[in-house]
Amino acid sequence: MLINCVAYQEGKKLCDIPVEDISDYLDRSGCFVWVALRDATDAEMAQMKDEFNLHELAVEDAARGHQRPKIEEYGDSLFAVVHTVDLEGDGLATGELAIFAGANYVLSVRRDAAKGFLGVRARAEREPHLLAMGSSFVLYALMDAVVDRYFPVVDMLESELETIEDRIFMDGAQRENVERLYQLKRKGLVLRHAVFPLLEALGRLQGGRVPVLVTNTEDYFRDVHDHLIRIAGRLDAIRDTISTAIQVNLSMVSIDESEVNKKLAAWAAIFAVFTAFAGIWGMNFKVMPELDWKWGYPFALGAMVGVALYMYRRFRRAGWL
Repeated sequence: MLINCVAYQEGKKLCDIPVEDISDYLDRSGCFVWVALRDATDAEMAQMKDEFNLHELAVEDAARGHQRPKIEEYGDSLFAVVHTVDLEGDGLATGELAIFAGANYVLSVRRDAAKGFLGVRARAEREPHLLAMGSSFVLYALMDAVVDRYFPVVDMLESELETIEDRIFMDGAQRENVERLYQLKRKGLVLRHAVFPLLEALGRLQGGRVPVLVTNTEDYFRDVHDHLIRIAGRLDAIRDTISTAIQVNLSMVSIDESEVNKKLAAWAAIFAVFTAFAGIWGMNFKVMPELDWKWGYPFALGAMVGVALYMYRRFRRAGWL
């Protein structure tokens, strides 16, 4: 569906225009059109393709969705795909934003994204001296808004990781900790899949040869690139910490199992004393003097208990019991 379709002249809003009049405003000097769509239909994409003369491959990618974050050049225009990642309860809501940018137009197509970008348009309209840069500034503003939404997600991941780390050495929490760590790792992967491809793509818009469309906003894209580098560094730290926490947690499980095995082995050794003595005195030999002794039975029981107590004390001192 169409969210808005607005024409701008020298950085100032002219008016909301119908889609059919887009081509008329594109012919005006110093004028550009900014159109926003949400979950666009094939018919809407076909109409935009005709109005802006968009490349069919880019239109196909935007209509189909599920694209890897990227920035592609089609002649004098750019086509960018970025993934939106927002907090939604205890999970993450993901979406996709496709942006077509030409010399005198910007078309954004939002798909499955929980939050819109009306705030970006309002911010740009409050700064007409920046909006006067044209479509390249709008492209920057949209990408910057998407990247800024990554920071609360990273903060959440770090906060949740700290909570789990505080529970690692709690008795009986190992299984829950491993489950939470794997869930956290999957959330981190969702954000990594949005950040790292975009980090690589944005490198083409600042430094070295840059597309003509963004030559006057190269510094702005460098700022977005720096933000992504910071996020990528924090994600790497989170991933390493999660891996370490999982290893520590599994080591704690192994230590607990080892303690249990020690106790079982100690008790088995103690009861083996009774088995050994009973096996000896249970043999059916005719000549066993102690069998005819008056105090033979109490002595046998006392010997068993005495040796068992001695072994119990030794195991206690060794920390096995």
